[in-house]
Amino acid sequence: MQFKYYTFRYETHNSKSIISIHFTYTHHLKNELRKSFPSAKWSRSKKYWYLPDLPAIRNELGLSKNENTDKLYSKIHPNNHLAFQKFIAQMKLKAYSENTQRIYKAEFAHLLSLIKQHNVNDLTSKRLKDYFLYCVNSLKMKERKMNGKINAIKFYFEQVLHQPKMFFDIPRPKKPQTLPKMLSKNEIKKLFNQINNPKHLLILKLTYGMGLRVSEVVNIKVNDISSERMQVHIKGAKGKKDRYVNLPESILQYLRDYYNMFRPKIWLFEGQYGGQYSKSSVQAIFKRAMKKAKINKHIGVHCLRHSYATHLLESGADLRFIQELLGHHSIKTTQVYTHVTKKSASKIKSPLDDLG
Repeated sequence: MQFKYYTFRYETHNSKSIISIHFTYTHHLKNELRKSFPSAKWSRSKKYWYLPDLPAIRNELGLSKNENTDKLYSKIHPNNHLAFQKFIAQMKLKAYSENTQRIYKAEFAHLLSLIKQHNVNDLTSKRLKDYFLYCVNSLKMKERKMNGKINAIKFYFEQVLHQPKMFFDIPRPKKPQTLPKMLSKNEIKKLFNQINNPKHLLILKLTYGMGLRVSEVVNIKVNDISSERMQVHIKGAKGKKDRYVNLPESILQYLRDYYNMFRPKIWLFEGQYGGQYSKSSVQAIFKRAMKKAKINKHIGVHCLRHSYATHLLESGADLRFIQELLGHHSIKTTQVYTHVTKKSASKIKSPLDDLG
């Protein structure tokens, strides 16, 4: 398929991100499109062919993988384009994670869009503080959002412009300390029983059975799994830390059957159009299964990780061992599970009772 005869645009169709395809109609060009992309659909209302906006599709079409960055640029006055470019380049040099880069770019772009043609380098600490107060008081931004925003802007002035460390005494609305949401063992069994697709079931079983984050389960490669050692190598997890987690014995044969059925090449879980499976697809699998199981809890797939930790604690596992398996930097993060476990203080015997 010669892409020079086609024009591609990023759009939204039926509330989904898509890539619309435009060309001067001929039977040949239409057939070439259908032959290369059998999944292409025709929109009667929009009068164009389109494909889902997925990384694998973009790669196949040779399109930019940073379209979101292009959208941010369009909101920024040309006077500040160079600042934004330097900001992105410095994050890449510092090897910031894709997620951190995505958050920082959005937060810095928000500031740049508000100041319009004014040069960001001329902003004083007072002007920046006024901006942060505007975000808190007028836009009602929460603590987590404000932390990301302040960190992003501090990064530009301290790491790009090499100015002295900046401190902003900003009142931030405190986020309530909520306990992790989880499912009982019976609810998890009920959830798994609703899934017929072997790939979908294995994804959720590994997420729960090894206490993984969604990003970690989709990042597993075939060669990360050692059936001999019964371990899985989790690479580049949160905080860029690697760790090993135990592969549940009960899933080994299921994993082998899955491999023989799907023959994944690089990623253990591949998407419909190749490449690694998306995090949003995992969330969708979980939500569908929850609905079919009639479990009426407003929780996401991350609750499987919480459930894993809580159930380990209930079975008598040491807290520091759980910390290591979860990849937590601080034991304080792991200690939150002691507040949701079924082990109650009423069941703890006094040593006096053992004296006879």
